[in-house]
Amino acid sequence: MSIFTHTTPRLPRFLKEHIALSAISSSRTSAEIASQPAAWRQAASSLPQHAHALPRRGERVAVVGCGTSWFMAQSYAVLRETGGHGETDAFAASEFPAGRHYDRVLTVTRSGTTTEVLDLLHRLKGTVATGAVTADPDTPVMRAADAVAVLDFADEESVVQTRFATANLALLRAHLEAEDALPAGVLPLDAAVRDAERAVDGPLDAAVVGAEQFTFLGTGWTCGLALEAALKMREAAGAWTEAYPAMEYRHGPISITGPGRVTWAFGRLPEGLDDDVARVGGTLVADSAGEPAGLDPLADLIRAQRLAVACAEARGYDPDRPRNLTRSVVLDGRA
Repeated sequence: MSIFTHTTPRLPRFLKEHIALSAISSSRTSAEIASQPAAWRQAASSLPQHAHALPRRGERVAVVGCGTSWFMAQSYAVLRETGGHGETDAFAASEFPAGRHYDRVLTVTRSGTTTEVLDLLHRLKGTVATGAVTADPDTPVMRAADAVAVLDFADEESVVQTRFATANLALLRAHLEAEDALPAGVLPLDAAVRDAERAVDGPLDAAVVGAEQFTFLGTGWTCGLALEAALKMREAAGAWTEAYPAMEYRHGPISITGPGRVTWAFGRLPEGLDDDVARVGGTLVADSAGEPAGLDPLADLIRAQRLAVACAEARGYDPDRPRNLTRSVVLDGRA
């Protein structure tokens, strides 16, 4: 059951009609979003053939990516370290700390051509074990990393990344589960898949789609999901979005909450935060807060992806052709 607090803005008729149709969007991005439950299952079943590219128990690991892949790296790093599998850091590829010792560096790149990731792998070659997770086996990352997990079944035509990102995290989560290193309170992947099947269907709340501003919050491993939800809204819909650790919300971000604005929390809510949002007139979404009928936080991210598409289309944007973006960032002609 969704938790929505206070103030529903009055929407024009055209927007109400659009919201009703958004569940059956014909965009390529929407089709990829809807396919995620099946992709997660396939990711889990493919684990035996990909385990060689993934961290070993006890290793000190850095997980690296750019954009969406960096945010998924952050979520995995918290899951792995909290689950006792080993010390784990996450970095944007451009900010990897030179000189710091790791037993393994795992990179994530959907395209296999991201310049910053390839540059890092080339610098690290021969000095540390490296791995990669990618969607395309015919790209330079196959030569740059020591071992590669190829999730070609999760590849996407869209610029905006949805299915590959969550399939990657599903694979990594399944690996932790297989090694008895899933943190307490995190659902088995099979349960998350069932929640994902619920998340891809059903109408989106008009008060949320019609909001003018969105603040996404996370705790622990879900902080990366909050960052990713905010990025999806910016990429697809050009929306005003922000993301923070949930306990930081009261340290400034709450100042922009009010009527017609949404606070969306992934994972459990800090005590009293629902009352704080209500007090300032905001709309709270907390469908993955641990209630019996709630969603796994990764499944809740699917709803945020769907929201991004719905908001884009309501504003007259094409979610398959986001402004100012390309499918891969390749700098100076290098790939």
